[in-house]
Amino acid sequence: MQDNKLPTDQIIQGGCVEVLNRLPEKSVDLIFADPPYNLQLQQELWRPNMTRVDAVDDEWDQFGSFEAYDDFTSTWLSACRRVLKDTGTIWVIGSYHNIYRVGAIMQDLGFWFLNDIVWVKTNPMPNFRGVRFTNAQETLLWASRSKGTRYTFNHHAMKALNDDLQMRSDWNLPICSGSERLRVNGEKAHSTQKPEALLYRVILAASNPGDVVLDPFFGSGTTGAVAKKLHRHWIGIEREPRYVE
Repeated sequence: MQDNKLPTDQIIQGGCVEVLNRLPEKSVDLIFADPPYNLQLQQELWRPNMTRVDAVDDEWDQFGSFEAYDDFTSTWLSACRRVLKDTGTIWVIGSYHNIYRVGAIMQDLGFWFLNDIVWVKTNPMPNFRGVRFTNAQETLLWASRSKGTRYTFNHHAMKALNDDLQMRSDWNLPICSGSERLRVNGEKAHSTQKPEALLYRVILAASNPGDVVLDPFFGSGTTGAVAKKLHRHWIGIEREPRYVE
């Protein structure tokens, strides 16, 4: 990879901070980040019929403490901010486990919040033990690089997706399932694959054809797939060889 040339329309294997630091400064129009949520699962989850829940227990979601997670978050967000154009924006998705910590760090780094979007899952996973409410939402933070900068928002495209009404900040969309869910030998290819419909709104709203969309935690590659359909360039950064494959 050359320092002066953006490696678009490809997956770059490596840690996101290391790769981001090799990219040109202020070269990316839009970032969508789906970082580890630090779910802190302490035990296996079982349904009432005694079948095990396929929960997120991957090594990449394990952190020793909140401080370790905060350090990780600050480091990758700083690297993202360096490559984001002055006119660019970033979207970060998370759950109640991490999004409040992420949001505070974003503000500390100088990002300026434009919206928080609530993704209301129309088909959420039940709370099998019946000890809490069913967790039926995730939050997306949408921010510009700093306060007062110009940014892209395709207001009319969003209205067209919403029966010609101004789109609200609560999005009712199903989780990724059925034929859209990527599988390898019958098992989920990635534990936190996001639905294309979610990325379609994000990319259509906040970028234009020909723009560069970057995903520092590329995973199953939904961001790249949707960016390609919408005629945007994309860069995917992914650490795990099995996800790159």
